[in-house]
Amino acid sequence: MAGLIYEIFTSSALLSLGLYHTICTTRNHSKSPQTYSAKPYHPFPNNNNNQHRLLKHLQLYLLILCLLVSFAHQTIISSDADPLLKGRTPVHRFSSLQSALLSFLFLFLSLSVLLSETTSLLPFPSDLFFAFASALFFLQYSVSSVSASVQTSDLQAKCDTISSRVSALSSLLCLALACNPKLFVADVALGGSLCLQGLWELQTGLTLYVEAFIPEGCHKLLDVVKGVEGSTQCDLEESKLRAMSILDLLFLVHVMFVFVILMVTYAAIAKTVAGRRLGSYEALPTTSTDSNSHIQMKALTGTQA
Repeated sequence: MAGLIYEIFTSSALLSLGLYHTICTTRNHSKSPQTYSAKPYHPFPNNNNNQHRLLKHLQLYLLILCLLVSFAHQTIISSDADPLLKGRTPVHRFSSLQSALLSFLFLFLSLSVLLSETTSLLPFPSDLFFAFASALFFLQYSVSSVSASVQTSDLQAKCDTISSRVSALSSLLCLALACNPKLFVADVALGGSLCLQGLWELQTGLTLYVEAFIPEGCHKLLDVVKGVEGSTQCDLEESKLRAMSILDLLFLVHVMFVFVILMVTYAAIAKTVAGRRLGSYEALPTTSTDSNSHIQMKALTGTQA
């Protein structure tokens, strides 16, 4: 149950972050395509009210809190017993510590952005942020790939492999934005990749820990109570291949769903911004027209005289 709760928590955080990033990116581009540039994060509008000033960096505060939870979770489970080998194993321990270190690096990057925005002690340009983010996503890709290669559960290994591919995509998108911050498509795709990662985290939790979503022919190990990693196995080769195909199909469904989310978000925000532009136009002043009419009347009067 703890593994499922953590997967749901991770999925909610990534989905919220990806949707917020996509909405703000599309809104900024629709307002001013010529001056558009990718940003590390998008603060809430700042007003003179002190309450709004505190809420300006709410996104960063929540992100830091989520990363702290992730770091604590990975650190705690690194000392837990491996569910299959009946004891602490170097593979289980070091893989968990690698994930904890990765969460700490993302936490350090988020704190750096917060200090850059709230103080003048640490100037942090956007291109440098995306360069560091690209390196961290590539590191996440490496950690997930290694974790998949040492998994004893075929389902867990497949889920980790797909997750690593999404991380590699995020790394490439961040690298593209570091080289050219005006790539609107890459910025929106980055938000989509975060949403896709969040959806796949949820799918991983359901596939591994919820009996109704485990593919046919696979089951939880009877001697595992906690339901942690490695606790779901496929006995027959045919069942394993069928489960792998189902996961590939589910991943394509998630990709299509994210694509629909991006298209609907772009259409809705572009229409809203265009409507506000049309509604903001005011009637042109008629002073020049009145003055021209007055001059013409004086000219006619002079001619008649």
